Amino acid sequence: MTKIIIDTESGTLEVDGGTSTPLYGKTGFEILSDLWMKVSWNEKYSYTFTWMGRPIIQHPEDMVRLQEVLCTVKPDIVIETGVAHGGSLVYSASLMKGMGWGREVIGVDIEIRPHNRAAIEAHVLAPMIHLVEGDSVDEDTLAKVRSRISSDDTVLVILDSNHSYEHVTKELHAYGPLVTTGSYLICTDGVMREVADTPRGKPEWVTDNPANAAEDFVKDNTDFRIVSPAWQFNESRLDRVITGWPNAYLHKV
Repeated sequence: MTKIIIDTESGTLEVDGGTSTPLYGKTGFEILSDLWMKVSWNEKYSYTFTWMGRPIIQHPEDMVRLQEVLCTVKPDIVIETGVAHGGSLVYSASLMKGMGWGREVIGVDIEIRPHNRAAIEAHVLAPMIHLVEGDSVDEDTLAKVRSRISSDDTVLVILDSNHSYEHVTKELHAYGPLVTTGSYLICTDGVMREVADTPRGKPEWVTDNPANAAEDFVKDNTDFRIVSPAWQFNESRLDRVITGWPNAYLHKV
């Protein structure tokens, strides 16, 4: 348990009876941002956004940071495991279409609900989206995904399906080989270990989460490194993201 005392009159913030830090400063911002992320996750803040008509279920900063990475890498193919309502697929496709690069977004899910499939297939960006229904780590599913990729394609992968340590580890090994050098294997929702102690969290998430899977994966797969992509613009003193995706970006070197 953490006790935070905020004194707006004196402009200070104190954690667990320690030394006060300026409330209106970099450290104060980081402490409050960490707490805000936990509370916002518990209150399902990320469940309040759409992208071009489809629910996206992500924190806004993560989407803006992802946009910076996509616009830097300019992948021909984006593969995303976990389709849900299709908002993330539409997001990537809209960047491809708007910026004039990229060919296809491949969405993989063990179950694509009929109403979501219908909405995605009726979307104006549907021609850039290909859906694959099946277990993301099943060989038949992987074969269908690989069949969409050409040898000269730049490929970026986003893992956002079953977030258990075991399943994410399997996905990392299955999709890592598809990522091209210089691109990213993005392992979302590592925030699970940060929110394990919230009312909606679970104690086992402290270890059973995507961030732990990613950290263990790079120990034995040295062609990937966990990095925080460089910010494209920064006129502040800040240097740390407010994210639901800690240690998510695995850069293939």
